Amino acid sequence: MSQKVFVTGLGIISSIGKGVDETLRALKSKKSGIGQIHHLNTIHKGIPTGETKFSDNELKAMVGVSDIEGFSRTALLGMIAAKEAFDDAGLSKTKHTTGILSGTTNGGMDTTEAFYRDFLSNDSKNAYITSHDCGDSTERIAKYLNSTDYMTTISTACSSSANSIMLAARLIKNGIIDRAVAGGTDGLSKFTLNGFNTLLILDKEPCKPFDDNRKGLNLGEGAGYIVLESEDIVNSENKLVYCELKGYGNANDAFHQTASSPEGEGAVLAMRKALANSGLCPEDIDYINAHGTATANNDVSEGKAIETIFGWELPLVSSTKSYTGHTLGASGGIEAVISALSIKEQMLFPNLNFKNRIKELNFSPLTEIVEYNIRNIISNSFGFGGNNTSLIFSKC
Repeated sequence: MSQKVFVTGLGIISSIGKGVDETLRALKSKKSGIGQIHHLNTIHKGIPTGETKFSDNELKAMVGVSDIEGFSRTALLGMIAAKEAFDDAGLSKTKHTTGILSGTTNGGMDTTEAFYRDFLSNDSKNAYITSHDCGDSTERIAKYLNSTDYMTTISTACSSSANSIMLAARLIKNGIIDRAVAGGTDGLSKFTLNGFNTLLILDKEPCKPFDDNRKGLNLGEGAGYIVLESEDIVNSENKLVYCELKGYGNANDAFHQTASSPEGEGAVLAMRKALANSGLCPEDIDYINAHGTATANNDVSEGKAIETIFGWELPLVSSTKSYTGHTLGASGGIEAVISALSIKEQMLFPNLNFKNRIKELNFSPLTEIVEYNIRNIISNSFGFGGNNTSLIFSKC
């Protein structure tokens, strides 16, 4: 049984860039990816999102697939980010058992929207019907990486990819797999844009997490994956590591279908579980990459949970969704990559657009880039239905 699990590879694509290097440059320059919709065919072009800068055809060209093969945007984004992480860790088909664990909420909804009217009217078969379910993107990622030892898909709303990372670590620690590419992917679709617009929680301007005048979230899209490897592999192959996945916790407060409990009970449980699992104390945490969606409900709920755990001696807090938008099932994976980069660079990235502290809270988020002696980071991902997950990444 592996006592430790290490992060040895990173891969990411989002509205702030394709790849780790471009993403890091955007983070350091405080460059947000929130802007006008260009590629999604929607009547709501005026709603700002964190859309990636590439069309479907450009994404297909990057991974070398054809139009007739039925690739969803979700799958394409996932393939690009997972391949970067796979290559970054120097993985290849060897004796080691490799898992592909991917989270998503949207699945192939974007492709279903594009053809379903014709499909219903003429009963024709279409390649895209097979890409609708969430598991399709995981299977395509695994085949693209030529790594099909173990595959699974998790769809627990906005905690999906954080849960895939947690499950990957548990599988490694229990000797079921030796290493994993874990994270998540989600492409924008009319279904999600219309749905969140109906809930009246989309901001018509760039989002302002933890600001008293916040008006809602900006949807985003993208993919983020990390490679996790066992302590035995890291030691035997003398591998370079970004950080250790020190702890994790999942909890469900079952308060409401789309809202967090007012006092953040589920978030408190998830963070406490992660701390207990890691063997760390609250005072050991240097920074929280908050879920921080910029909705009225989430930011107060998460803020109160943070204050419950940490009291008056809070670590630094910020929401990087002000850079990328809320990428739904991909958010935990994207923010895991950002957390690992923070540890590698010993640098924390700010909460953009913040001006006024929330009246119900006693803290304000980080608003400037700071160089910091970072030992331990909590990354929070909280989903609809109260499915809450916290991951702890630690300097080695």
